Amino acid sequence: MQVKLASSYGFCFGVKRAIKIAESYKNSATMGPLIHNQNEIDRLKENFNVGLYTSLEEVKNNDTVIIRTHGIPKEDLKNLKKNKDAKVINATCPFVTTPQQIVKKMSKENYSILIFGDSTHPEVKGVKSYGENQDDVHVVMSVKDLDKINFKHDRIATVAQTTKKKEVYLEIVNALILKNKEVRVFNTICDATFENQDAARDLSKEVDIMIVIGGKNSSNTKQLQAICLEYCKDSYLIENSKELDKSWFKDKKLCGITAGASTPDWIIQEVVNKIEKI
Repeated sequence: MQVKLASSYGFCFGVKRAIKIAESYKNSATMGPLIHNQNEIDRLKENFNVGLYTSLEEVKNNDTVIIRTHGIPKEDLKNLKKNKDAKVINATCPFVTTPQQIVKKMSKENYSILIFGDSTHPEVKGVKSYGENQDDVHVVMSVKDLDKINFKHDRIATVAQTTKKKEVYLEIVNALILKNKEVRVFNTICDATFENQDAARDLSKEVDIMIVIGGKNSSNTKQLQAICLEYCKDSYLIENSKELDKSWFKDKKLCGITAGASTPDWIIQEVVNKIEKI
């Protein structure tokens, strides 16, 4: 089987930074999964004894706690520093910290806040928590969701989850501009995400089969698969080489490969090696 890698794939800047931080603090623990890739989390546990906390209650006094790349709610961060007296190492991606600070600043200036993103995603939960008035911080996934919102001010400030599509964000912003006196738009979408998406789109147009490697609970990885499916009906999402199915490759000659922003190189190489032997 011939294999061709996308021109851009895998670890983004924020994830590389977080992994490096975690490797520097052995015998620590992360608050929530550091990244959306269980295989890499297992590697950090095995090689560096980096554990995982799922709640504040699990943290012991004076523990070393690493904040996940997606960030955590403001109050949780405050409690870690004060109530637990923990040593806090902030591995939040700088591209996630930016919308947090924008929401904090603009809400203090009496802007209603609109976040384009998934309200259940840890990144969005963290960003939302920085609003001064939580009743006036709103999260939407599409233009249709705007009909359900009553803004307290006629001045709106908008930010977006870092991995969302710019096209949808523009639709939402355009709808807001038509109905409100003032709209401040902040482009907080990460370019690295779109470099990977553009590369996946181009590659899926020329191959017989696409393999997308990454966490199945990862927003950016699921979007990569959705893009690939538009142009290559035989596009599969896997987390590691064990999930490959030989039957997928029957009568196929060229296999394209891309990977999410939280997928380490060692997993990608294992997948490549196995496919080449099919």
